[in-house]
Amino acid sequence: MSSAETATPAAPDARAERRAKRIAKNLSSFAEQHGGSADGVVEYIGGVATRIVVVGADGAWGDQVAPSYAVGRRAAELAGITLHDDFEGELALKVKTGPYEWKRMAGIQIGG
Repeated sequence: MSSAETATPAAPDARAERRAKRIAKNLSSFAEQHGGSADGVVEYIGGVATRIVVVGADGAWGDQVAPSYAVGRRAAELAGITLHDDFEGELALKVKTGPYEWKRMAGIQIGG
């Protein structure tokens, strides 16, 4: 057996797992603060990052960025987030927006 066959690629996997656990802590904390559970979706942003959008049981929403799709999915899994295929339908209907979001959306539309 050569040394290449006996070497283990544990470092990259261990690093990804640590990142997923760190992100999962934030996701779990969000879920606890917003009704005890959360639903979400993991989506690519750019070529190297992933955005995890979560919606709490109370309708509050937030997001976290992960360095890869695999890390994002693993973080959501560790946090107990119910994942959806896309941010439409049932998941989108759970989101509650307030005056801040409406003002911000209007500002974007108006150019401000």
